[in-house]
Amino acid sequence: QFPEYDDLYCKYCFVYGQDWAPTAGLEEGISQITSKSQDVRRALVWNFPIDVTFKSTNPYGWPQIVLSVYGPDVFGNDVVRGYGAVHLPFSPGRHKRTIPMFVPESTSKLQKFTSWFMGRRPEYTDPKVVAQGEGREGKA
Repeated sequence: QFPEYDDLYCKYCFVYGQDWAPTAGLEEGISQITSKSQDVRRALVWNFPIDVTFKSTNPYGWPQIVLSVYGPDVFGNDVVRGYGAVHLPFSPGRHKRTIPMFVPESTSKLQKFTSWFMGRRPEYTDPKVVAQGEGREGKA
């Protein structure tokens, strides 16, 4: 749910442990652009099936899907609108997941102003860091 944005698309990739290996499907991809529905809900629907199979002898490092959602800003540039990750379901089939999304913020007021002025928000060079615990300490 991105109430203030429209015309979004989604990139995805997977993060998994050493003992895991994909046996079928694509390890990364990109969806089509979706627009808000015209009904009261104003929902964004991607209808983008992801079909992937993993195998392992060890449950440690259970696979996670990492989503990066992008959309146009007021200048027409594609900027990140959210990052999120969730563990894959245990069983095959159709699944619905709610994934909390966030965007990184600049650390200083000057950086915030510069990114607003240039129309470029901070982005991760590798979105897979979203699914990893290292370096995620922060202030409350």
